[in-house]
Amino acid sequence: MANAWVIRSGRYGERDDWAIANQCSGGGWGEVPDLTSVTSREQLAELLAEIYSDRTPGAVANSVGQVWAIRDRIKPGDIMVMPLKTTQKLAIGRVTGGYRYLAHETDPEKRHVVGVDWIYTDISRSKVRQDLLYTLGSALSVFSPTRGHAVERLSRLLSGQDDPGLVAFVSGGSSGNRSATVLAHVNPEEALEQSEGDEVDILEVARDRISARIEETFVGHDLTGLIKAVLEVDGFTCQMAPPGPDRGIDIVAGKGPLGMDSPRIIVQVKSGAQIGDPVIRDLLGVLHSQGADQGLIVAWGGLSSAAKATVYGQQFRLRAWTAEDIVEAVLRVYDRLPEDIQTRLPLKRVWMLT
Repeated sequence: MANAWVIRSGRYGERDDWAIANQCSGGGWGEVPDLTSVTSREQLAELLAEIYSDRTPGAVANSVGQVWAIRDRIKPGDIMVMPLKTTQKLAIGRVTGGYRYLAHETDPEKRHVVGVDWIYTDISRSKVRQDLLYTLGSALSVFSPTRGHAVERLSRLLSGQDDPGLVAFVSGGSSGNRSATVLAHVNPEEALEQSEGDEVDILEVARDRISARIEETFVGHDLTGLIKAVLEVDGFTCQMAPPGPDRGIDIVAGKGPLGMDSPRIIVQVKSGAQIGDPVIRDLLGVLHSQGADQGLIVAWGGLSSAAKATVYGQQFRLRAWTAEDIVEAVLRVYDRLPEDIQTRLPLKRVWMLT
C-alpha cells in the first residue's frame, strides 16, 4: 500500500495557491541548496549540520528527517495531504514525481518539491473525524501520518468519500493485524520521525475544531447572522437582508443610532465554494451605487487568484474574510456575542505555558 504524507505550505499558508497552481508540494528550507546529488541520509545530515550550525543537534535531526522525506522517501503513488491555512480546507492528491529542485524560482522557499496531482482542493474538515484531524495536526512541516489507519481513511477521502472513522477498520481484525506488522518493520529512523510527528500543534487542532463547528452549525443565512453579531459587538448598527435574493447586499452596517454614519459598510456573505472575481466586481458596483465607504466580502470557501488580485487592488475600499479570518474575528469578540450564538458554538478559554 502507498504511504500517506502531509506537507504544510508555510506557517500562514503562504504557499497554498502556489502549490496547487504548480501541481507540487514542498518548499521551505530556503538556505539548503539543490539536493539532487545527495544520495544518502548521512550525507544530508552532514550538510544540514554545517548549514544550521547555530541550532541544537535535536533541531538539526528534526530537519534532516523532514528534508530527507522530500528528497528520497516520498514516492510516486503516495497520498499527499496539504492543510490549507487560507481556506481551512484540505487539499489531497497523488504524488506524481519524486524530488525536484526548482532553480528558476526567485523565492528560495519554493524550490524543494515533489510533483502532486491535486485531485481535491476543497475538502471540508467536517468530513474528517476528529481523531484523524488530530493526527494531521502534527507540529512538523513534513510527516507521514500512520495512527488510526490514517492511510486507509485518507484513501477514502481521495476517492471522494467521507472519512469513515477508525471503527470501520478495526471491526474486522485483519487490517488491524496488518498495521501492527507494518509498524513492527519500521526502521529506527522512521520510527523516530513518527514519534516526533505525534507532537501536536494544540492551537491548530483547536482552531480546526472551531472551524468545523462553525461550518456545520452556521450554514447559509446563519453565517450571515454570525457576521452581523460580530459587527454589532464592534459597535456597528446593522440591517440584515432576509433569506433569499439579496441584490448583492447581505448586511448594511454603519455607525450611529441608525447605522447611517461613516464608516458605512456593505457586506456580502458566501458560505459555499470558492468565489471568483465577478462576485468581487459586483460588490464594488454595489458600493458605488449605494454610496458606501467600504465593502466586506465574507468567503468561507476562499477566493480565486483573480478575486484576490482585485481585493488587493482595492485595499482602502474592500476587505475579504476567509474561514481563518472568520474564526479569528469570532474568537476576538466571543465573550460579548449573544447567548444563542455561544450556545451553538460553546467555547472555553484555556491558558497554558508555551
